[in-house]
Amino acid sequence: MKRFGLLPRIVIAIVVGVVLGNVLPEALVRVFVTFNYVFSQFLGFLIPLIIIGLVTPAIADIGKAAGRLLLLTVGLAYADTILAGLLAFATGSALFPMLTDTETSMAVEKAEALQPYFQLNIPAILDVMAALVSSFVVGIGIAYTDSPTLKKGFTEFRTIIEKTIQVAIIPLLPVYIFGIFLSMTFTGEAYHIIVVFAKIICIIFVLHVVILAYEFLIAGGLSRKNPLRLLVNMLPAYFTALGTSSSAATIPVTLRQTKKNGVSDEIASFCVPLCATIHLSGSMMKITCCALTVCLISGLPHDMPLFLHFIALLGVCMVAAPGVPGGAAMAALGPLAGVLGFRPEAQALIIALYIAMDSFGTACNVTGDGALAVIIDRLHRK
Repeated sequence: MKRFGLLPRIVIAIVVGVVLGNVLPEALVRVFVTFNYVFSQFLGFLIPLIIIGLVTPAIADIGKAAGRLLLLTVGLAYADTILAGLLAFATGSALFPMLTDTETSMAVEKAEALQPYFQLNIPAILDVMAALVSSFVVGIGIAYTDSPTLKKGFTEFRTIIEKTIQVAIIPLLPVYIFGIFLSMTFTGEAYHIIVVFAKIICIIFVLHVVILAYEFLIAGGLSRKNPLRLLVNMLPAYFTALGTSSSAATIPVTLRQTKKNGVSDEIASFCVPLCATIHLSGSMMKITCCALTVCLISGLPHDMPLFLHFIALLGVCMVAAPGVPGGAAMAALGPLAGVLGFRPEAQALIIALYIAMDSFGTACNVTGDGALAVIIDRLHRK
């Protein structure tokens, strides 16, 4: 099963859940409802620990560097990531209401009509916002005070969290998603949800092309180079990311193609590895679109100030994404729960949808890194 990727396992879990939901008796379905309840409690307990364990050392690592180049790179990467989120929100606000039935309650809420056999409550030691603020304060403090003991402690804690995700969360995630679609099908609502998200995925794919287009148009305009030629030169990195679904694994190819676009060795060697960690426009766009869809079909608030708050926090939390299986989706659990009020079942849907499109988001991220490097190379020379 370790050689069998997470995406195929999740796809199989969804298909089998939909099929068996039509034939299994209620008593057996409630077994998986019980598992899902306990697993969701465990996941909720882990979310603050994930934030502290991953975001704190990530901020501390970035803060070690200094100078104009760092500020320029971090500022532009964060700005472009936020812009991608705002583009996704604006597009979704205009188009998604026509594709969703706002009068229909979300299927995962209806599935709660099936009660678990027993309940095991596992309260979190911190709420999400307290964990986020703690991560910022401690991470920045470590960076500015150069505290090697504290930094080593949080680095080791990150290893524990990553191992917990790899061993306890990721292997059980397909079972959890199977249980969700099993109960959704049993209550008769799975088809509606699948149709809605199939339409949304088509729009997400178009948006990821739009993001690459404006990134390279800006890069070409500032550098006075042909934007299409710049984009074509980055295609090997794009297709490598499609295959690996990893920004980190694609760094050598991204670096080579960025230099081919005329970026100096110094700028390329600095920007490409750093942007693989902090520049996640494709991931931001996907999560924002999926989150907005869930809000629309479940009747949750989805106004501009709320989503601006969500996007701004998500842009920081995703700094931890490259080192986590499931990437930005796992890093997004905190803002999804703390800002948008998503229940564990809705969070699981976001994870499933994100992983289903993971390679395209990663390809958008790394290809955009090449455009950002061209822009930074031009601005840094001024």
